[in-house]
Amino acid sequence: MSLHVDDGLLPRMRPLSGRRPSLVSVLDIGTSKICCLIARLCPREASRVLPGRTHTIEVIGIGHRRAYGIKSGVVSDLEAAEQSIRAAVDAAERMAGVTVESLIVNVSAGRLVSEAFSAAVELGGHCVEDDDICRVLRAGAEHALAPERSVVHSIPIGYSLDGENGMSDPRGMLGQNLGVDMHVVTAENLPLRNIEMCANHAHLSVEAMVATPYASGLAALVDDEAQLGVACIDMGGGTTTLSVFMDGHFVYTDAVIVGGHHITRDIARGLSMRLEDAEKLKVMHGSALAGANDGDDMIAIPQIGDEGAQAGHHIPRSQLNRIIHPRIEEIVELVHDRLNRSGFAGAIGKRLVLTGGASQLNGLSEMARRILGRAVRVGRPMGIAGMPEAAKGPAFSTAVGLLIYPQMLEMENFVGRAARERAPLAMTGTHGAFARLGHWLKESF
Repeated sequence: MSLHVDDGLLPRMRPLSGRRPSLVSVLDIGTSKICCLIARLCPREASRVLPGRTHTIEVIGIGHRRAYGIKSGVVSDLEAAEQSIRAAVDAAERMAGVTVESLIVNVSAGRLVSEAFSAAVELGGHCVEDDDICRVLRAGAEHALAPERSVVHSIPIGYSLDGENGMSDPRGMLGQNLGVDMHVVTAENLPLRNIEMCANHAHLSVEAMVATPYASGLAALVDDEAQLGVACIDMGGGTTTLSVFMDGHFVYTDAVIVGGHHITRDIARGLSMRLEDAEKLKVMHGSALAGANDGDDMIAIPQIGDEGAQAGHHIPRSQLNRIIHPRIEEIVELVHDRLNRSGFAGAIGKRLVLTGGASQLNGLSEMARRILGRAVRVGRPMGIAGMPEAAKGPAFSTAVGLLIYPQMLEMENFVGRAARERAPLAMTGTHGAFARLGHWLKESF
């Protein structure tokens, strides 16, 4: 299936089979790396371990390459990005022994916007059926449309039947009016088209697009966190995204265009060194917090134009950390502000999870705990087999989340464009009774 964003409603992939294994291919397009995973998803029995999962996941192919032509999730050089995608997919194909034709792709570009909507359709007194659920979901999604934007996700938070709220599954019940409160994520069309174009030029079709913060949350959060309320911060190379989960639902997202690559550039500028050397220095010796012996520890600094790493001079570790600290503090403060503006800061309690490649910086968890005033842990992908040891860290949360996403399709509107139905509807906009999810949740707690 080829993805089209012309009418603003992205088609959804079909749900996974509940009887036989399925092969799923995903592509994580980031500023620092592009990663392709090919996995076998097999139906599984209900379990208390990761109860939200319907399938086991076994990775049979993985390929990751340095990203070229991508800046903060946006395609900046079509040809370079295409070559990076080809290299990652080819490596995964060779390992898995299969040919990839279509895949699921993440989206962090296009200025993701998170909105809450309510919609309703008439039932005429009959029982709620699957078609009615699809109609009300589509009614909400269509009212989230704006010029030059597309609906990436339209997720029901709760249903109502004739004014009775708080229903998770109204199918089979009688009523006159079916309503839904929805979380809708939209993105600008042009960045989505450019991502699709890169894939198409590599002879691949895009089966679905998934918001990066949603995918990383699916991989890094445990079910109790998602039920009780939690914020997940994915610190990537070019962007840092925020997602909020409540009652098991993805209810809010936001992003700031600052990430780990900006820290690397600060180091390269401040110490006159190549970006590659600055990245190694950050990973091996950098810290978000000052240590007691930083002034005594000396580290070698290769400078631009030096033939070898040993040809440079030495600086105290404290000098490196003084460069890193302000940028990290800026990122955490920006996330703090976005979380406060979201209306969910009180609802998520003290729970916060860091993930993404940049989250592995020494001292970051402690700094986040001090600034945000919350319990912070680093989240890694869970419930997946076949990943090499080097790919089990936070940097691969988004890629693994894309493999989990097909198991969540029942929650979203996946009906194709041809099946769209126009129905009479009642809609509350930005200032309606259910317009803000934060207001809805506050009434529920």
